[in-house]
Amino acid sequence: MSLGDALSIAMAGLRANQASMSLVSSNVANAETPGYVRKTVDQVVTNSGQTGTGVQINGVNRQLDDYVLAQLRTETSGASYASLRNDFLQQLQGLYGNPNSTGTLEDAYNGLTTAMQALSTSPDSTSARIGVINASQVLAGQLNSMSNGIQTLRAGCETGLSDAVNTANNLMQQIAQINNQLQPNPLGGTSTDAATASLLDKRDQAINQLSELMDIRVVTNGANQVTVFTGSGTQLVGMEAATLSFNAQGTVNPQTVWNPNTQLSDLGSIRVNYSNGGSIDLTSTLKSGKMAAYVELRDKTLVQAQTQIDQFAASLSSALSDKTVAGTPATSGTQSGFALDLSNMKSGNTINISYTDTTTGSQRTVSVMRVDDPSVLPLPQTATLDPNDYVVGIDFSGLSGSVTAQLNAALNAKNLQFTGTSPNVTVLNNAGFSTINSASVTSTVTSLTGGSGEVPLFTDGGSSYSGTISSSGSQMTGFAQRIAVNPGLITDNAKLVTYSTSTAAGDTTRPDFLTKQLTATNYLYSAKTGVGSDTAPFKGTLLSYMQQFVSQQGSNAQAAQQLSDGQTVVLNTLQQKFSSSSGVNMDEEMAHLLELQNAYSANARVMSTINQMYQALMQSM
Repeated sequence: MSLGDALSIAMAGLRANQASMSLVSSNVANAETPGYVRKTVDQVVTNSGQTGTGVQINGVNRQLDDYVLAQLRTETSGASYASLRNDFLQQLQGLYGNPNSTGTLEDAYNGLTTAMQALSTSPDSTSARIGVINASQVLAGQLNSMSNGIQTLRAGCETGLSDAVNTANNLMQQIAQINNQLQPNPLGGTSTDAATASLLDKRDQAINQLSELMDIRVVTNGANQVTVFTGSGTQLVGMEAATLSFNAQGTVNPQTVWNPNTQLSDLGSIRVNYSNGGSIDLTSTLKSGKMAAYVELRDKTLVQAQTQIDQFAASLSSALSDKTVAGTPATSGTQSGFALDLSNMKSGNTINISYTDTTTGSQRTVSVMRVDDPSVLPLPQTATLDPNDYVVGIDFSGLSGSVTAQLNAALNAKNLQFTGTSPNVTVLNNAGFSTINSASVTSTVTSLTGGSGEVPLFTDGGSSYSGTISSSGSQMTGFAQRIAVNPGLITDNAKLVTYSTSTAAGDTTRPDFLTKQLTATNYLYSAKTGVGSDTAPFKGTLLSYMQQFVSQQGSNAQAAQQLSDGQTVVLNTLQQKFSSSSGVNMDEEMAHLLELQNAYSANARVMSTINQMYQALMQSM
């Protein structure tokens, strides 16, 4: 080996050591920088003369485990989804409060039942009547407050989605810009130059942050450029970024709901828009990340929570004000049935018919609901809470013809026939094909002195609650937000006892009836509340139903906490795994630095020796 070859080898070693020491310094300086990936030099052997070999720097390697990174992004989405959902469910649980504590819905309800029982014991006591009014106002106020709290949480989801979309757009722009800054790798393989490696770190950090917002899938090409898709396959970023849009709504209330048809939707939709004018709705396709959690909470979880207290408020009001009057037996030739008085029916009230189909021997029930808005006809079979009845909606506004004609058109096929003119209608059997077992009319009492125990203790913002269905939806929707104590009873609380002009002093008929309705009578509840099912709805007292959905909310909050904790553990484990494979280990870097220092000294010693040999040769000439 010539002295020139030896000098060339030593100089190559010094250059390689210098580059390696520079990277070690960068690694150490960025050890705590989020998203920084440890880097090493890519060295290749070179020939120096006929017998010697040197070293050459061929680029910079990022010590990146792509498989762990992909897992990390998936779990980041999952952890963000679980954490956000847990935060909201804990706030929701705060609205319900802890069982047996004061200031809760159950506490307010128990206060009303206790006050009503006291009134039954002392109906002539002014303080007992005032106690019932006060307890009723506390209960109504509690329902109002809970409903407002739920809608505030939904509004928070709407705002959160708007902020998340803005953040996602900024991140997607960053990813696209870096894609365009990357040129085809001139070094080949996984090696890059230092500037490119830094860009890749920044892009990975942006993608990681995007994974917190939504579930994504990343595909990398040979030029280190990426294409980002949603989990459902919609492209978000390539060489240019799509733009997400969200048409946030200013007001969120129980009546505002999301619908995939933008013409019918009252809440914002997440859409991805492309430069060619194309647009895709992502709202219902996101499965993970903060945005998916916001959508689920806004459109499902919190809507169901509102439905639960709306159903409670509706059942409470109807339990005290609805009156069922049995029909009077009637005959017409060979036909028999019942005469019905429909004069007190309000929109949403029902005619209840039970009959036996003599050809099969099976017993059937029919619920005929009064409707004053023909645009909602025909009614769905889920319009009532009984899963076994046949539901018919009849237009009482007169726009669809006479009530009797509509009844015959709808129920003649069921072997039922109607005669008379509304409000006096008679339902008759089809002799030989059906036998009517019973018929009754359930109507909402609006008078404080209607001559019976029923009383409209609660109203819908001053109007009667009858469960009406119209083009704007069901009256039950948002009722918990509007429920109030009847102002007539606040003015004259004696009507809590006096139900007619002839009510005797100390009569307990009305207080006893109200107490029974509040504590002992069973009711059906909608499966939309999450309690029971469509085929087997929950049936129980008002208190038992309340305890069911309060317990359910507590269980949901606890499950959300456990899920969030579990996702956090998984995410932390992956972050540690990623850090160990791709992060900076200070001990390793220091050890590497010592090795480089020794190698540098060795190369420098070689060059010094060669210098001395050159000097000796020059002196000998």
